[in-house]
Amino acid sequence: MPYKNNDDNEENFTRVIVPNKRKGELYGIVEKLSGGSHLSVMCEDGYTRTARIPGKMKKRMWIRENDLVIVKPWQFQTEKADIVYRYTQTQANYLSRNSALPELINIFK
Repeated sequence: MPYKNNDDNEENFTRVIVPNKRKGELYGIVEKLSGGSHLSVMCEDGYTRTARIPGKMKKRMWIRENDLVIVKPWQFQTEKADIVYRYTQTQANYLSRNSALPELINIFK
């Protein structure tokens, strides 16, 4: 995602993954861990969804409360979703500083 600096004409490139809106992916904040690889996630569209950690991420990526994640809602049950990606604290702060996060879920101010 390139962005332009107002001070000079340099173009910088970010190396942070952003949600693919065409696939229906959204930003979310983990509110509560429910056990059994299920969590409660507050999404950028205002809904709280029950999300699950898929098997390929389960042992490799540990998710805690107040983590910024990318979720993909299910097509047939929109109140449920899958976790696609978890941001590190540094990445979440970077997105917050560059105004890439919606105001509803921007807790990194």
